Amino acid sequence: MSSGSKGNALVTGAGRGIGRAIAVALARGGFNVVVNDLPDSRELDDTVAEIEKAGGKAVAVRANIGDVAGLETLAASAWDAFGGLDCLVNNAGISVAKRGDMLETTPESFDRLIAINLRGPFFLTQAVARRMIAAPTSRFRSVVTISSINVEFVSTDRAEYCISKTGLAMMTQLYAVRLAEAGINAYEVRPGIVRTQMTAVARERYDKLFAQGLTPIARWGEPDDVGVAVAGLASGAFPYSTGEVVRVDGGLAIRRL
Repeated sequence: MSSGSKGNALVTGAGRGIGRAIAVALARGGFNVVVNDLPDSRELDDTVAEIEKAGGKAVAVRANIGDVAGLETLAASAWDAFGGLDCLVNNAGISVAKRGDMLETTPESFDRLIAINLRGPFFLTQAVARRMIAAPTSRFRSVVTISSINVEFVSTDRAEYCISKTGLAMMTQLYAVRLAEAGINAYEVRPGIVRTQMTAVARERYDKLFAQGLTPIARWGEPDDVGVAVAGLASGAFPYSTGEVVRVDGGLAIRRL
């Protein structure tokens, strides 16, 4: 670990969008960052370049989070990149290939969403946590998992997505309890409607909803909004909080009359 660094972080799904913003925010916050994306990702090198341009250090490790058999190798490569890990950010995830009536959801689509959005993060966290426990440190350590406002808000046109993200909420609480004795905190960051390629298909609909007062903060969320939230949690600013949800949603989840 370089002198003055806050530690080393692994960010999955860091090729673009929210994942890239998280990786850059962590680098600006003093972390060395291991960035992960799919084996054929062309964008991952751009993320590394952006981090280095900001004065940070980054290493790219390509792997498919949905391939559980390869997660031990991913964890080992990320661990070795800078000599250990102090933060894991479970960000990689996908939406449904096609939105539609949940009564038409196929087992293939359901299994794909669960494999990538929930099964992969669970077993990657397991692999990284084992390494952290085996190598105690005085540095602050954390697991930050990116879920979705769909933990709370139903979208019947992508039921399997909602279910996969809801599983991450419980996963965070489970790991928070299991890892507390090892000094590892776990957090869930729950983004609202964020301007990414994933939400581009519904852009006109959301533009209208924002104009009608959908959120108290009347604008789209941006990837950087999520990035700064993750960097704050990873910095150790909330050492006596674990298992907590941090909503980055412009106030969308506030109940109003």
